[in-house]
Amino acid sequence: MKALILVGGFGTRLRPLTLSVPKPLVDFANKPMILHQIEALKAIGVSEVVLAINYQPEVMLNFLKDFEAKLGIKITCSQETEPLGTAGPLALARDKLIDESGEPFFVLNSDVISEYPLKEMIEFHKSHGGEASIMVTKVDEPSKYGVVVMEESTGKVEKFVEKPKLFVGNKINAGIYLLNPSVLDRIQLRPTSIEKEVFPEIAAESKLFAMVLPGFWMDIGQPRDYITGLRLYLDSLRKKSSVKLATGAHVVGNVLIDETATIGEGCLIGPDVAIGPGCVVESGVRLSRCTVMRGVRIKKHACISSSIIGWHSTVGQWARVENMTILGEDVHVSDEIYSNGGVVLPHKEIKASILKPEIVM
Repeated sequence: MKALILVGGFGTRLRPLTLSVPKPLVDFANKPMILHQIEALKAIGVSEVVLAINYQPEVMLNFLKDFEAKLGIKITCSQETEPLGTAGPLALARDKLIDESGEPFFVLNSDVISEYPLKEMIEFHKSHGGEASIMVTKVDEPSKYGVVVMEESTGKVEKFVEKPKLFVGNKINAGIYLLNPSVLDRIQLRPTSIEKEVFPEIAAESKLFAMVLPGFWMDIGQPRDYITGLRLYLDSLRKKSSVKLATGAHVVGNVLIDETATIGEGCLIGPDVAIGPGCVVESGVRLSRCTVMRGVRIKKHACISSSIIGWHSTVGQWARVENMTILGEDVHVSDEIYSNGGVVLPHKEIKASILKPEIVM
């Protein structure tokens, strides 16, 4: 089986992290976002993953070469010279996706984090005999999204309603599809949307079916959702394989600590924290609802909450970092500094407090 991951563009919403690496390589729960998907695909027998990409393909491929061997899965790129939307990339990668087997292939949005019930999706796809299956997820505020209106009993999709003013349903497209090769015949090689152009056409022929995603779902393409996504992911990890989570007197709730990180005396860590490889957390530090990426040093008695600390940064003694502060790569926050929602570009030194949310160039 094959799969296409829609990697797309510049990841502007996750800047300043995406100024250092393409968005799919930004760490989430101590590994690059895209690796969560590739591992899930490999686990159900996908042998080749095609990355649809229009930005820095060589960086992506060089990075993923290591994982190709480790996971035993072929990873290739299909490069756009212009942005092709969400359907155009499928037309572009047509020759990579079609083989003599005639098997369906997966398509995933690279920002989506979930439990990836792909095995169940294959069974669902076989059972309804349609042309395409999409995963949908229930949300509290459907008016922010495109809603999928479907028959509850069969999953047959009736129509799509974009950002509905009146309630028509609470299920939205979760960005995970399983498509028969024939779907590619419906897509022209031009900028085009799978959600707005291709799926409605298949639904009109009663050949599109939706499966309700069990478990959590989050689009982690922006900082607030990234932090929420981490909470949901760690919660799911607790249910499935809690041995991976940290334990001890210094841990509160769900915490993921890389085995190469060191934690000092008298710290209080959690809930919902990920600490990456090679990090040094000195004594008396308080961390909650945050991600601390590879090679970070957090000095004594610093306090960090609801923030993302980029690779190889330093947070000084008694500093307080909160309210969606995002430090890019190699940012150094001096002792006793307060950051209230500062977004700091890479390679900066912060010597004065950031009292209100702002971008620091």
